[in-house]
Amino acid sequence: MAIKATIFKADLQIADMDRNYYAEHSLTLARHPSETDERMMVRLLAFALFAHEHLIFAKGLNADDEPGLWQMDLTGAIKLWIEVGLPDEKWIRKACGRAEQVVVISYGGRTAEMWWSANKSKFERQESLHVINLPLESSQALAAMASRTMRLQCSIQDGQVWLTDTSTTVHVEPIKWQ
Repeated sequence: MAIKATIFKADLQIADMDRNYYAEHSLTLARHPSETDERMMVRLLAFALFAHEHLIFAKGLNADDEPGLWQMDLTGAIKLWIEVGLPDEKWIRKACGRAEQVVVISYGGRTAEMWWSANKSKFERQESLHVINLPLESSQALAAMASRTMRLQCSIQDGQVWLTDTSTTVHVEPIKWQ
């Protein structure tokens, strides 16, 4: 019998001063058995960074042709494709052909830096691609916040992010690689 996904619930209040976006979202995240708390929380942060009423969590690890998150318009065209982690360059090239904008949010410290060095020249050819890296300390601090039920406040200003729960505040300074 296959192990099923673990369900996490998050009430997320977002105050994004950079985009003038202020909203509250009740989210359900399914954590695949092979997914870590760190990756799941980076997906949650990705949602906060690009929050929109049509942004949803896709099947991600459960599907070969879907990202971690995506936003479609009313016609079904993919406006935004967000991938979390260190995806294969061919996968990103395919995503750039399907979506108006593609964002990769990488994390993992030295491993992410090696992935970037290996793929940078290929990624630079993709005009619709944006690559953001999270410092290792930040992604690990986010992982420590993971719980089955979360009430989080996210403040974004001048490219910096503060994610707060009842007892902890994590400061994240995403690094724009592309």
